[in-house]
Amino acid sequence: MSGQLVNTAYGQLKGEAGNGVNVWRGIPFAAPPLGELRFRAPQPPESWSGVREAVKFGPVSLQPVSTSGTRFGGTTPVYDEDCLYLNVWSPAVAEATGALPVMVWIHGGTFVTGAGSQPMFEGSKLAVSGNVVVVTVNYRLGPLGFLHLSPLGGGLGSNLGLLDQIAALEWVQQNIAAFGGDPARVTVFGESAGSMSIAALLAMPAAKGLFARAIMESGAAQTLNGEQGGQIAAALLAELGLQPGSDTQLLHKLPAGEIMEAAGRMAYKLSGDSMNMFFQPVVEQGTLPVEPVQAIAAGAASGIPVLIGTNLHEGNLFFREGQKADNFEQSLKALEQLMGVEDLSELTSDYSHTWEGQAEVLTDLFFWASSISFAEKQQGHAPVWMYRFDWTVPGHPLLEKAIHGAEILYVFNNLPLLKQYGLNVTPDMEAVAEAMQTAWTAFAHGGDPAAPGLDWPQYTPQTRATMIFDQSSGVVNDLDGEKRRRIFEYYTG
Repeated sequence: MSGQLVNTAYGQLKGEAGNGVNVWRGIPFAAPPLGELRFRAPQPPESWSGVREAVKFGPVSLQPVSTSGTRFGGTTPVYDEDCLYLNVWSPAVAEATGALPVMVWIHGGTFVTGAGSQPMFEGSKLAVSGNVVVVTVNYRLGPLGFLHLSPLGGGLGSNLGLLDQIAALEWVQQNIAAFGGDPARVTVFGESAGSMSIAALLAMPAAKGLFARAIMESGAAQTLNGEQGGQIAAALLAELGLQPGSDTQLLHKLPAGEIMEAAGRMAYKLSGDSMNMFFQPVVEQGTLPVEPVQAIAAGAASGIPVLIGTNLHEGNLFFREGQKADNFEQSLKALEQLMGVEDLSELTSDYSHTWEGQAEVLTDLFFWASSISFAEKQQGHAPVWMYRFDWTVPGHPLLEKAIHGAEILYVFNNLPLLKQYGLNVTPDMEAVAEAMQTAWTAFAHGGDPAAPGLDWPQYTPQTRATMIFDQSSGVVNDLDGEKRRRIFEYYTG
């Protein structure tokens, strides 16, 4: 690597320097999935001659336009089907000789929103403080990335968003050495749907050997079975006025916006305003042949250390005072559908039938319990560490709870973005960010998050050691053990 000019397998790239890093944005890792390539597995990108400027982020996957103002930092990105781009941050002056560990971020957003270019994922501080190369990726979302079409034949695919992630990881294996990275030390890390994606990648034969470690934040295995995926695909085709088989070639010709609008109408008809995830990984023979938790239990990810955890109040992002919400029974039915279980009424009988109770049920069952289950199935095949993010900002209307996604700014140490929420950065916030970033990058370097001043033993069924990130961080054994036992006795008894 010579400054910001690098040679890749597809041509030369020119990035830019700033904040102690060299950064390259908008690098194509696959061909644009347009026309006949829509609804098909990603193909390699075309090579180019000369020097390609890599200073601007590429377009983001088609998705509902963000109205919050925070997802893209108050800016409006370009939304396009041509979205398969990644970004690289590499320390301008490496603290150690030789190739650096690589951390590949897979964003969340319930498989329908998000991009690797979101400001909260800016990789400069993580790269510099951790002496790592940071990569963020886009992948196809919603119906374009997670519609179960492979049973229809004709080269149509399923789990295309996951295959995009695999294509990005293949690009990393082939090219990251030119950016100062070590392809033998790749850590995938992600949050929410990004973490659920990692659960699937750990089980997918095509992803084997593409990464050495995994960090899963607030999301374990989450899939549809083939029948469910087929029903959703049929519903969307019906919404588009297409017949399976005879009309499916029209899927390559319809305006992408028409497909996205039909998906929105379909989702509302099927679930109204209730929680739903109609577009997510599907268990199917060609790409994800075994449900991830079953595959992990059988050793599919043997030898891959995993760091996994959740936030104390995950559900309070989705259920808040004053928000329109279903009643407790309706919410529970939506959660049962989401989790693929028949009846949670007995297990949740002790929860308050209020919005607070709905938030707590979502935290405990959908996020926390599933992460524990995943950890316990993997720990027999590789080292596992578990954490919980408890840090809150008392009195703040949103962050007075450790809500879903709240840890991301601390992992990346992009705390100045808290100004969007009316907050100034405090020394306590900086201490939490330093602890998390130190642990995450220590894991990337050596496969163990323990670091000076942060003793962190592995998670085992004997101790169930869990690191609590808070004003004072430390390990607790068998965290909330009574609740954990009650939940798992229900599932196994």
